[in-house]
Amino acid sequence: MVQKIFQTNAELKDWLSEKNSAVIFIPTMGGLHPGHQYLIQKAKERKTKNNEIILVSIFVNPLQFGKDEDFKKYPRNLSRDAEFAFNAGADAIWAPDLVEVFPGGEDSHFKIQVPRTLNNQLCGAKRKGHFDGVATVIIRLITIIKPKKLILGEKDWQQLIIIRRLFEELSIPIKIESYATKRDKSGVAYSSRNSYLSIRERSQAQSLPNALKEAKNTFHEKKIVNIKKIAAKMQVSNLEIEYIKIVDAFSLQEKEDIKGICLLASAVKCGSTRLIDHIFLMQRKPIIAIDGPAGAGKSTVTREFAKRLGFIYLDTGAMYRAVTWLILNNSIDPNNQIEIKNILKDSKLEFQTTKFDEQQVFINKTDVTKQIRSPEVTSLVSEIAKHKYVREFLTTKQKSIGNDGGLVAEGRDIGTAVFPDADLKIFLTASPKERAKRRHLDFEKKGYSCPSIEDLEQEIKERDKKDSEREIAPLKKASDAIELVTDGMNIEDVLKELIYIFRSKIPEEVWATPNQ
Repeated sequence: MVQKIFQTNAELKDWLSEKNSAVIFIPTMGGLHPGHQYLIQKAKERKTKNNEIILVSIFVNPLQFGKDEDFKKYPRNLSRDAEFAFNAGADAIWAPDLVEVFPGGEDSHFKIQVPRTLNNQLCGAKRKGHFDGVATVIIRLITIIKPKKLILGEKDWQQLIIIRRLFEELSIPIKIESYATKRDKSGVAYSSRNSYLSIRERSQAQSLPNALKEAKNTFHEKKIVNIKKIAAKMQVSNLEIEYIKIVDAFSLQEKEDIKGICLLASAVKCGSTRLIDHIFLMQRKPIIAIDGPAGAGKSTVTREFAKRLGFIYLDTGAMYRAVTWLILNNSIDPNNQIEIKNILKDSKLEFQTTKFDEQQVFINKTDVTKQIRSPEVTSLVSEIAKHKYVREFLTTKQKSIGNDGGLVAEGRDIGTAVFPDADLKIFLTASPKERAKRRHLDFEKKGYSCPSIEDLEQEIKERDKKDSEREIAPLKKASDAIELVTDGMNIEDVLKELIYIFRSKIPEEVWATPNQ
C-alpha cells in the first residue's frame, strides 16, 4: 500500500472511500516518540483483515491547552512525525488544520463537558477545561473518520478513562484498545514534552519513576505506601509536586485502602516542564470469573482464554463433575449427605496439565478426565452441586487456588460466591436451543448415544431452572458482570470478544510483561 499524507478532510474521505477499508485510528498531537511507535506496532499486530488501514492523526488541539500552557511551542515537525509513523507501520497520516476539524471555528460546534467526578481528579483539578477539550476533539475526529477501532496509550490514564466512559454513555460503537506506558532506559515515561528537558533536567526527571517504583515495591512487601515519603524523594531532585495520589483506577476517586486495581499517580514540574506518571497497585494478579448456564461452552472457551493470557485455568465445573463421579462410582445415594461428607473429607482433588496443554482431572489419584463428561455424570451433577457441604468443600479449594490471582475461573457462581471481588466478571450464555445443538454434537463426537435436540433443549431448560432456584449458591449473573450471548458465534469469535472485554477492563501494565 502506498503511504499517504492528507491535510484536508476531502482528500482523506475520497481515499478511504476508494479503499473501502475499516480504519484503525491512532489520534496524536505529533511529537511522535517510541510510545507512539508501540501503539502503531500493536495496531499492526492486531489487524484482523488485510483491508484494514492504520490511520494516525497529527493535530495539536488548542481546546486542551490552558492560556498559560505550551500550545505555541508544542513540538511540530510533520515530515519527521510522518517518517516515524510510517516506519512503525502506519498506512496513512492525517494532519488537518483547525478549520478542517472545526469548520467555522471551534465556537461553531457543540462541546463536551466531562462529568465532575472524573474531571476534577488528578490532572483535571488544575488543568481546567483540559479534558473537556480532549473529549470534544475526539468526538470531532471520529465523526469525520468513522473508524472501526481506536488505539490509545495508558500513560494518559485519566484521559483513557474519560474517553471510554464517553463512548459508553453515547453508545458509540467503536472499540477502544489501550496499551501500556513505554519508558526510556532511565525509566522515564516517553512524552512529547520530554524534548523540553535539558540534560540536567533529564537526570532529575528520573526521580519520578524511581519513587513510584520504590512505592510499588514497598506495597508488594505488604508495607504502608507513604505519600509524604514519596514526595520527599522527588523534592530532593528539585521536582515541584503538583499531586501524588492513590485513586481507584476506574472511578479515579481517592482511596485509603488499596483493594482492586488502584493507581498511584503523580504530576510534577521538572524545570518548566510538566511530567505525569503512574503505577498500578494490586494485592494480587487479576482474577477473571466466567459464569453461565450448562452447555454455554464455558469450559472450551475459558481454557483457551486462560492459555492466551498466560493465566491459570480453573474449571470448577470439572470439580463438581469429579465429585459426582466419585459418588456414583461408590454407589452412594445422592441424597445421603452424611455419606457424601464422609467420602469427601478424605478425598484429594487435583488438576494436572499435559505437555499438550490439556487439563487432566484426578480424584484420589484416579484420572477421571473422560469419565466426568459422561451423560450419567451430566444428568446428576446439578443435584450433587446443591449440597451445602459439597459447595463448601469445593469453594474453599477454589479460593485457595486463587489466592495469588493470575486465574481464569469458570462455573455457575464464580462471580457471586467464589470470587465476588474478581477484577472482571463475564456471564457467558446462549439460548437453550443453541446449547442443545452444541451438546448433541459433543455427545456424538465422544461416541455417546444421546437424546434428540428437542429433548436436550427441554432438559437444559429444566436444569437452568433447578440451578437458578437452588437455595445454596444459585446460578445468578453478578450485578457487575458483563453478559455475552454467544448464539451464532464460533469459538474464535467468542475468544476475540473476551480478549477485547478483558483489555478494556484490565490495564496492560497489570498483566503483561513489564516495560523496561
